[in-house]
Amino acid sequence: MRADAQRNRDRLVSVASEMVAEHGAEASLEEIARRAGVGSATLHRHFESRMALLDAVFAGRVAVLCDLGSSLLTAPDPADALVRWLTAVAQHAVRNRGLATSLLKGTGESCHALILTTGDALVTRAKEATAIRADVTTHELLKLTNGIALAAEEDETLANRLLTLAVTGLNP
Repeated sequence: MRADAQRNRDRLVSVASEMVAEHGAEASLEEIARRAGVGSATLHRHFESRMALLDAVFAGRVAVLCDLGSSLLTAPDPADALVRWLTAVAQHAVRNRGLATSLLKGTGESCHALILTTGDALVTRAKEATAIRADVTTHELLKLTNGIALAAEEDETLANRLLTLAVTGLNP
């Protein structure tokens, strides 16, 4: 890729990241292009769809979550490892408006696949240790985490509290 094309792409991802933080994953593509100082055609030349742009925006953030999940696969308590990862997913979703919903909708195919693969590994390990119910799915846990992130809006402390309540139940 030519240097000027790479600069345009990088600027688009940077501006899109800012706009997603401000307006969520449904931020205007036209406004992203305008703020990046490029035309709409340039945006679409680099990113064939909103999904592709969101994939680029969220790729680094999702990589961090997946790296954490991979490192937790060797934690001594599989249930605790799963909860720690779900907590990190909720915190990221709260910090990065639209991340949770986009991932659950499959926005950004590679990000969606990475999150599911990481979650599946942690869920499988917890099931094998009989640390969680056998009928729980990764998709259900991500929906639960998404709901918590949406309910908490931008409050990470509340998101952590709600996830703890969901995981531990109402028992003292």
